[in-house]
Amino acid sequence: MKIALMDSGIGLLPAAAAVRRLRPDADLLLSNDPDGMPWGPRTPEDLTARALAVALAAAEHRPAALIVACNTATVHALPAIRAALEPDIPVIGTVPAIKPAAAAGGKVAIWATPATTGSAYQRGLIRDFAGGAEVTEVPCPGLADAVEHADPEAVDRAVAAAAALTPGDVRTVVLGCTHYELVEDRILAALEARGRAGLPPLVFFGSADAVAAQALRRVGAEPAPDADPTGTLSVLLSGRPGPIPATALGYAEGRLLGAAAPAH
Repeated sequence: MKIALMDSGIGLLPAAAAVRRLRPDADLLLSNDPDGMPWGPRTPEDLTARALAVALAAAEHRPAALIVACNTATVHALPAIRAALEPDIPVIGTVPAIKPAAAAGGKVAIWATPATTGSAYQRGLIRDFAGGAEVTEVPCPGLADAVEHADPEAVDRAVAAAAALTPGDVRTVVLGCTHYELVEDRILAALEARGRAGLPPLVFFGSADAVAAQALRRVGAEPAPDADPTGTLSVLLSGRPGPIPATALGYAEGRLLGAAAPAH
């Protein structure tokens, strides 16, 4: 069983690692776009063209399913990717986990890119799924780029700025960009440093585990975390076979995946 994942950069690592944990025997294909990144500042039409090219490159390797492991690409390009690949290859998009985060009520913060924060797309998700929760949208300028380049100082600056915009009594944080899940520990430390005496522990909601589980469901496979770790890893860089990006190895998820990567 081969599962493909796509993103402009290393934001696909959390979902890929989640698939690896659920099925150590699955072959993984990571399709990145170093020639076209970042996708966020592009027009919707340009972004869709880049994302579709990355998806089609992955499809040539005949995966059982394709995970669009990027919130921005899901917003703009998912219909085009599905039109091109389904029903032959199931396509799984990535949306912020607003519904499960809001299920317990209380105060919820959604950390997302500036382009997504306040967008009609995110406001629609809040309207449809937030229920009675009180939601604060928190823009995180520069955070995805800092994570992409594995720049810890830049990550800490961007996280600190976003933490300052997050109400102190928030109990739940939705990570609305796949890159953010790679630095969840830094986000937690920044928020807890502001003092939360008397408040319950913060709860984070990412999307990696949910999309990994959905990908298995779409191909009719059950989780088998104890399976033999025979799964391979291959990487496409704007359609060209290549190594896992060096910056990926700066994160635990990248190191987990890199152990199965061929030498280049």
